[in-house]
Amino acid sequence: MTSEVARHLLFQSHMPTKTTCPSSQVSDDEQKQKRENIRSLTMSGHVGFESLPDQLVNRSIQQGFCFNILCVGETGIGKSTLIDTLFNTNFEDHESSHFYPHVRLKAQTYELHESNVRLKLTIVNTVGFGDQINKEESYQPVVDYIDAQFEAYLQEELKIKRSLFNYHDSRIHVCLYFISPTGHSLKTLDLLTMKTLDSKVNIIPVIAKADTISKAELQKFKIKLMSELVSNGVQIYQFPTDDETIAKINASMNGHLPFAVVGSMDELKVGNKMVKARQYPWGVVQVENENHCDFVKLREMLICTNMEDLREQTHTRHYELYRRCKLEEMGFTDVGPENKPLSLQETYEAKRHEFYGERQRKEEEMKQMFVQRVKEKEAILKEAERELQAKFEHLKRVHQEERMKLEEKRRLLEEEIIAFSKKKATSEIYQNQCYMASGSNLKKDKDRKKISNAQVLEGGSKRASESMRAGSLLYGAQLEGESRRAHESLRAGSLSYRAHPLPQH
Repeated sequence: MTSEVARHLLFQSHMPTKTTCPSSQVSDDEQKQKRENIRSLTMSGHVGFESLPDQLVNRSIQQGFCFNILCVGETGIGKSTLIDTLFNTNFEDHESSHFYPHVRLKAQTYELHESNVRLKLTIVNTVGFGDQINKEESYQPVVDYIDAQFEAYLQEELKIKRSLFNYHDSRIHVCLYFISPTGHSLKTLDLLTMKTLDSKVNIIPVIAKADTISKAELQKFKIKLMSELVSNGVQIYQFPTDDETIAKINASMNGHLPFAVVGSMDELKVGNKMVKARQYPWGVVQVENENHCDFVKLREMLICTNMEDLREQTHTRHYELYRRCKLEEMGFTDVGPENKPLSLQETYEAKRHEFYGERQRKEEEMKQMFVQRVKEKEAILKEAERELQAKFEHLKRVHQEERMKLEEKRRLLEEEIIAFSKKKATSEIYQNQCYMASGSNLKKDKDRKKISNAQVLEGGSKRASESMRAGSLLYGAQLEGESRRAHESLRAGSLSYRAHPLPQH
């Protein structure tokens, strides 16, 4: 009962509400009046416009389709495996690391063919989501990426020469939000991220790796998740029920949200056929068995039944909200001051006049400010000039005084030089007179010195000759004694030989 009430409240939160904006009331009245003026007629024969649906189908097949999926979830939760299983192919996405410093979004575009239908599929994966210690800003790169795709489409729309027919629409059509199968409640990061994204993209929450908890725990977990989403005002995508052909199945599938899924590309033989499954020691989990998981329900709702509605909701709801906010920021409105409808041209002219007046006002303010600044600068420069002039006059006076002092010192120095020159000349004359008077005395002293030097030399020569004579006599006496001693030793040796002759052998 609680689950049904929660889903009912969530469905009511997604129902379109009537706005009280005067512009919307005016447009609704005009459209009602136009509908009343339209008459219905019957034709008497075949015309041929009944083939318009066939023409639209053929043109769409020829042009091809595009679909963009955003996968948000923690690293290793099974995002790539589920996408491979959904489209029954291998997109060859490499494993991501848990050690990225920031969240980054990686977009890969593929072209798929089924029968004669061509689908350009873009898969955007959030690399490193939830792996940081500080997870407060983990969802901001995702928001920025979605807004960037809206901005690119808006800029293409605002071009004078547009090419929307060949434009590659990169707006996100659906966000598959992967929730960890904890069995308890949503994480704070999950609530913040979905609350931030619900006004920008169609969110379909899925419980990843649903084979890790029991069926009873899984059912309680689903009820808990839906209750938390409703209580926190998170608006997830509700499958539409306005089309009678799919209203019943979509209403039933809205009661199964969030989908508990299992992904696997491995094929095992169960009975007589090969099925995609996961092998465990306790048994086999079949991916496409609705008793085991909600994978088939997700694939039917996402691809087979509501893919076009997801594309339409992206354009008519989320993109229009972004476009309206951007145009309002630029100053464009649908009604004037008196709640009268305004055309784009009128709004443009009004904004042009407003900006022109604002520019004129700012130019006048800048001119006045410039004149004021110039006057202030001139006053400052004049004051500086006066100060420099006063300083120059002061330095000039100081220089003149210093110059006069130096001239006086120079005059005194020249007088001292003249006086010194006179004294020098007088002293030289006096020295010459003294030299001439003492010249005769010096000559007599020199003669006396010569005589004494000669006497000293004569006495020295006599003493040298006497010493040489005494040395020669002493040397002769020594030689005579040495010869006498040698003669005596020879004589003694001969006598000894004669007394003791050598024996005969």
